[in-house]
Amino acid sequence: MTPAEMEPRIVRYGDLRPCKTAFIDAHTPGSDQKENFTIIGGGVSESPDQHVHIAIPHGFNIGAAGQPPKCRNSLHNHRTAEVFFVLSGRWRFFWGQHGDAGEVILEEGDIFNIPTNIFRGFENIGTDYGMIMAILGGDDAGGGVIWAPHVIEDAKAHGLVLGENGKLYDSKKGVDLPEGVKPMPVLTQAELDKVDTPTPMQVVGGYVRRYLDMLALTQSGRSCKVIGENGIIRDKPGFEVDLITRACATEETHSHDRPSVLMPVKGHWRVDWDGGSATLAPGDTMSVPENLAHSAVPSMTGEAALYHVIATDDAAGATWRG
Repeated sequence: MTPAEMEPRIVRYGDLRPCKTAFIDAHTPGSDQKENFTIIGGGVSESPDQHVHIAIPHGFNIGAAGQPPKCRNSLHNHRTAEVFFVLSGRWRFFWGQHGDAGEVILEEGDIFNIPTNIFRGFENIGTDYGMIMAILGGDDAGGGVIWAPHVIEDAKAHGLVLGENGKLYDSKKGVDLPEGVKPMPVLTQAELDKVDTPTPMQVVGGYVRRYLDMLALTQSGRSCKVIGENGIIRDKPGFEVDLITRACATEETHSHDRPSVLMPVKGHWRVDWDGGSATLAPGDTMSVPENLAHSAVPSMTGEAALYHVIATDDAAGATWRG
């Protein structure tokens, strides 16, 4: 594979194309400056304006959210995994139907495997524009987003209506619900009663891992299995996540029987394969084709770390609590 043939499978941070109307809260004050990025797979955007960089199925989706300070993403729920790691900035994640059941603050490199069946949101509490990278379970990402009832009501007051078909309609642009399409119904109280509200101990203790702790685990010369059946976060979301650092990177080539994804979080990385090489920087995303022998090592001195994601044979679904 030549570098020119590989280039469409590399999405550079500077080439990311944002969508500012991806979700129902796009006009709601406090959430109206969000930028959503769909990097691999169709994601969960509700807008036809969303650009998909790489459409090749991987068994999971890769996306990102960029927000200025004090901008938040409204409370929502997913049927499959939603994993975030902080690329830049300082972020507050919160959960519960009204966002008051618990919270955790994450810094660069930290990762959060948010359990399914809880309402969750997040806010940039830093002083500059920040970015978090996302991994969503399944090729169809669980079929979309389930919003807390008050989010749908607030959005309606600002001109946006979500149809039962999962598409957004913006009355500010003169677009109303088509004939025969009903608004997305809000969850009933019986349905809300089935949504989990875990404690901070359960969430932070089970599903949050700090970058510096994971960095220490790689000093033995082996990558850190972050998410997986035998990971430091024990889950089987349909994919596994490893952290690779300078301490455990090797120039020995290897391959996988399915596409894998490299996502640098610190430093620059040189990826070599038979026929070419490429250098990745934080925020870049590279899809490595199946059965392609390759290696990834830091290309410069200094701190270097990247997340590696690959699908498993496990079906995407509810958080595994084995």
